[in-house]
Amino acid sequence: MADEDYVYDEASGEWRPASELAAEAAVVVRDAAGNALADGDSVTLIKDLKVKGTSTVLKQGTVIRSIRLTENPEEIDCRHDQVKGLVLRCEFVRKR
Repeated sequence: MADEDYVYDEASGEWRPASELAAEAAVVVRDAAGNALADGDSVTLIKDLKVKGTSTVLKQGTVIRSIRLTENPEEIDCRHDQVKGLVLRCEFVRKR
């Protein structure tokens, strides 16, 4: 019998193997074309986007470097020369 760590799953109210919960927690973030994104990737915008709170428009084809994944699998955190602290939805980007 193999020794395995068990973790209490509050959602189900059961003790489950830690490896099973880790597999469920691994969420894959995908771009508009279905490619998996990771921290540090570069992406390209697939349409013009007006940035809320500013008069800035990011044009289609703009390259965004060094993205960071967020807790929400539909959003990425990034920086651009004109806009700091930019959060983009994954449906508007394509991996480079």
